[in-house]
Amino acid sequence: MTFPPLNEQMDIIRRGVAEIVPEEALVQKIEKSLSTQAPLKVKLGCDPSRPDLHLGHSVVLRKLRQFQDLGHQAILIVGDFTGMIGDPSGKSKTRPPLSLDETRKNGQSYFEQATKILSTKKIQMLYNSEWLGKMSFVDVIGLASRYTVARMLERDEFEKRYKAGEPISVHEFLYPLAQAMDSVAIEADVELGGTDQKFNLLVGRDIQREYKLAPQVAIMLPILPGTDGIEKMSKSLDNYIGIDESPKEIFGKTLSIPDKLIYDYFLLATNVDLTELQSIKAQLDDPNTNPRDLKRRLARELVALYHSDEAALAAQDEFDRIFVKKDLPDEIPEVTLATGNGTVGIIKLLTETKLVSSNGEARRMIDQGGVSVDGERISDDKATIAIRDGIVIKVGKRKFIRIRKS
Repeated sequence: MTFPPLNEQMDIIRRGVAEIVPEEALVQKIEKSLSTQAPLKVKLGCDPSRPDLHLGHSVVLRKLRQFQDLGHQAILIVGDFTGMIGDPSGKSKTRPPLSLDETRKNGQSYFEQATKILSTKKIQMLYNSEWLGKMSFVDVIGLASRYTVARMLERDEFEKRYKAGEPISVHEFLYPLAQAMDSVAIEADVELGGTDQKFNLLVGRDIQREYKLAPQVAIMLPILPGTDGIEKMSKSLDNYIGIDESPKEIFGKTLSIPDKLIYDYFLLATNVDLTELQSIKAQLDDPNTNPRDLKRRLARELVALYHSDEAALAAQDEFDRIFVKKDLPDEIPEVTLATGNGTVGIIKLLTETKLVSSNGEARRMIDQGGVSVDGERISDDKATIAIRDGIVIKVGKRKFIRIRKS
């Protein structure tokens, strides 16, 4: 294929990037690619411990897709071997390791979801056990001799734990070295990662030099905050928007984000072009703009990305019907209950219908005013509900259940 000119490529690559180390080396690599008509090898390591992808993961995947669209080779490295070590990045303690079977299964799920963003052309998926699993103990000692403990302790997580007297296992030092060997094995030109991966990506540059290879360029992307606007997006914190979720879930969750995140979500998670981004920023700076209108557009953009334009409009219409006009959704899941005497405690009702995962969550939702039965808010967690055929239970903003009596 014919590669776009250097300036065009750099403009696209720079969008939404936190740091490029070093940028001048990336320019040189692209110039060489243009002169030889050979694509760059662009690497992204896949964490096999988290197979369910959300918008936070999409930030680096979308950058990889941009490299694909520019004509370069995307290489997904599934860390099935490194997953058995456990990446300490951003962790105050060791992450539990996984079995090889678990990492393989999760890696396949990751790939299936990632191809909602990535093109299936110009992509390779490799498992790093293919080369790391073949290393002998002599090879590992040789690799370890190429990096010092002092350099390892420069890593923020290790430094904090060392000063706090918290244990650091020797095998954790092997993780960045093993990830660096991935870059050696495929002779990566570029590696992508979040800002929390900077140390690992830079170790990759050092180890490539040790093996007489041209060092990769490290490109770091910002960490996308979750819908709470505070913590990193995470399924465990329930502040995520999953790329596999339904249109109504994506739409509704997007409308729940704080106004301060609107621009960042447009920049990092959508295809809105740079000219339009400038217009969005100007609107957000204008006190006469209602941020809700831009948030609705953001929600439509995200639903359209992972479903379709039609699904985006349908999700908006359904949201308006339920939350603006206070109607019920067209389709409500039904649960059949054997009620005995015809009444049931609200806590038991919520857990048995799986609207909540625990008694504690049920009480929290009631305390927060998030539970209603046939439109009537329940404020007492000891309330008993008379079960009639067809009553509707609502929890939070988007969970509905219609009860059927057996």
